[in-house]
Amino acid sequence: MKASDVMTRDVVSIGPDDSILEAVRLMLQHKISGLPVIDGSGALVGVVTEGDFLRRAETGTQRKRARWIEFLVGPGKLASEYVQTSGRKVHEVMTADVETVGEDAPLEKIVHMMERHRIKRLPVVRGAKVVGIVTRQNLVRAVAGLALEARPATPGDAAIRERLLADLKKQPWAPLGLIDIAVRDGVVTFTGALTDERQRLALRVAAENVAGVKKVQDHLIWVEPNTGVVMEPAPE
Repeated sequence: MKASDVMTRDVVSIGPDDSILEAVRLMLQHKISGLPVIDGSGALVGVVTEGDFLRRAETGTQRKRARWIEFLVGPGKLASEYVQTSGRKVHEVMTADVETVGEDAPLEKIVHMMERHRIKRLPVVRGAKVVGIVTRQNLVRAVAGLALEARPATPGDAAIRERLLADLKKQPWAPLGLIDIAVRDGVVTFTGALTDERQRLALRVAAENVAGVKKVQDHLIWVEPNTGVVMEPAPE
């Protein structure tokens, strides 16, 4: 899937010379946490988010420092912070350095950019024009949609076991040499030993992701590698 498959096309935006009160009104009205800032020519010039309003003079939440720290910070940084906390126009508080993607950007790239830059939304551009926006909510909806569409026919027990083993062979954490997997009437049963307790939940998740699995039974023991202490699984 790519950006054009999941993006919101009807983008709510604001102009750089609009007031921050108008930006706040639009966010509350449309229940969104950020707005792309678009100038008169239709070009993207920034983005304003709820994070830009966390430290404001109106609420008394502007950053306060000791005098000696202010001296170290310098007048330039202090002046920029003043504009951020007291500015009245969108262009005075917005983030001008905006990350964007094209319509053909794969979702893997979008997620990587969101994680790397710690952002919640990415404007989708065609040239200099914004044609959509991808948010974390769009990605969650995509996952939900795919889950609803994926309704394969229920496979037999042998096919379930084969698929599960194939999936686990791709995982470097899977203790395939220490466990056994049995499948009967769609119920997966794990027996054997673990060297790390965190593998238990990972095995359960792997089994639950295989089509046709109705239930997972855990009969795995955990052997603490340093002491040799054996821990039985908790009763289900």
